[in-house]
Amino acid sequence: MPAQTREIPQGTPRDVGAQATKEPRLPEFDSTLGIAVEPETRGTPPHRIVALGDSLLQGFQSGAVFHTDLSVPAIVAHELGVLRTFRYPRYGGPGGLPLNIELMLRRLDDRFGSSLQPWEVPLALFAVRSFMDEVEDYWERGPGATTPVVAAYQHNLSCFGWDLRDALSRTAQTCADAIDTPGDDFLDQVVQNNGDRAALHVYPHWAPPQRTMTLFDAAFALGEDHDGTTESGIETLVVFLGSNNVLGTVTDLRVQWSGPDFRDLARKGAYTIWRPEHFDAEFAEVVAQVERISARHVVWCTIPHVTIAPIARGLGTKVEPGSRYFPYYTRPWIDERHFDATRDPNITGAQAAVVDAAIDLYNTTISRTVADARAGTSGPVRDWHLLDVCGLLERLALRRYIDDVQARPAWWTPYPLPAALAALDPVPDSRFLTADGRGGRATGGFFSLDGVHPTTVGYGILAQEIMTIMAHAGVEFRHPSGEVRTGPITVDWERLIRRDTLIRTPPQNIDSTMSILGWADEVADLARRTLSIRL
Repeated sequence: MPAQTREIPQGTPRDVGAQATKEPRLPEFDSTLGIAVEPETRGTPPHRIVALGDSLLQGFQSGAVFHTDLSVPAIVAHELGVLRTFRYPRYGGPGGLPLNIELMLRRLDDRFGSSLQPWEVPLALFAVRSFMDEVEDYWERGPGATTPVVAAYQHNLSCFGWDLRDALSRTAQTCADAIDTPGDDFLDQVVQNNGDRAALHVYPHWAPPQRTMTLFDAAFALGEDHDGTTESGIETLVVFLGSNNVLGTVTDLRVQWSGPDFRDLARKGAYTIWRPEHFDAEFAEVVAQVERISARHVVWCTIPHVTIAPIARGLGTKVEPGSRYFPYYTRPWIDERHFDATRDPNITGAQAAVVDAAIDLYNTTISRTVADARAGTSGPVRDWHLLDVCGLLERLALRRYIDDVQARPAWWTPYPLPAALAALDPVPDSRFLTADGRGGRATGGFFSLDGVHPTTVGYGILAQEIMTIMAHAGVEFRHPSGEVRTGPITVDWERLIRRDTLIRTPPQNIDSTMSILGWADEVADLARRTLSIRL
């Protein structure tokens, strides 16, 4: 297995540089890490599935949080037979928050057709600005500006844009305080404080004590909510946090290591990647919070290598045979033939390698935490499990490994797609989504139109992995009638495919409107401001 890179960019922390010259971290595909645990259990906890996370659990897709009934925990709740009682935030308006790229492209398609002609670009730009203005008006001055009523603790306690510190410190009160008096800026049409507005649909705030609760406090309350016939209020808790401590490297295309004020809510936004010692310090606080939550099983997710996401498209051929990396990574709407490294936003292959190395160190910490909990190293034995999302995405990475045999590490095998996905034409892959001009897809399928977040079937893969862990841990899956399910516990793939508009009928103007996305990115900072990065 080759080292990640031979070149270490200036300013790289020493431990990250050392990791980057070693073999990449070996993924863990056994959720128990080989450590057997037999927890004492009784009865069925009232809250079958609870999630603590960011956009990847909230249901963010194509630049907006909208169809939250198709989030990962909601898919799991459906398969458990408890979706009717599963509590999750809902978002209305024109496509949710902050900007639904799919809806925007479909409106352009309705008006201009599937192929945008050069002379239509000015009118299309005006139409996009009008749509963005409509979204902004709804959330800042219209019905969406009213603080929603959250009358009970949500089961999906996930907020897009939240990093470790946000989850630890933010409350409904801090979110409400952060929302400024809105202004109607002709150019800046992305909803102001969109993350705080969305979070108020998640956080409890029906009385003064709840207004100062963190996400962990809300999960703690759910854990204590049982009548004594069971040992825990929560059966399975899924924790997926930390991606936003590194995602800015590809959404901003900038590598800025965290400084000593990384815990400062007002200052940490300047950083796009956390030094491993800073990540470890905050993750230790997260672990301490989860330890006090009464949950029978906890599934911890590792952080994916964000450099695989097609929002940062690798240009040209790999830097050398056997390498995972391309010389430069830039926006998918930038024409490769005219790319200029001195003008166009980009990170280099060497920078991508150290980003991955930092993530490997983060994931080593997460894995070690789960192993220590299962072994009872520093406390009671806990039935904690590891879902190695990082390794999962590596097995789906088309340009990194599937199409490059020389770059594949010894452990690598392709992810075995469910039959329903493997039967799709074309088979979904990890490239940026494009259309075939005949109503279907030409490329992509796992990533939505923001190039970062999964499609519905992509979320289905993550849900399936969580369900497999839960089933092995002894969780009972039931039909809505209450009857226990037998045999392999699988996602209803036909249901998800029917609901996945990007898989079935993607906008046919994706290719011709790439220039529109580039304009929106240049004028409104689209990539950074709609892809789960806090302002």
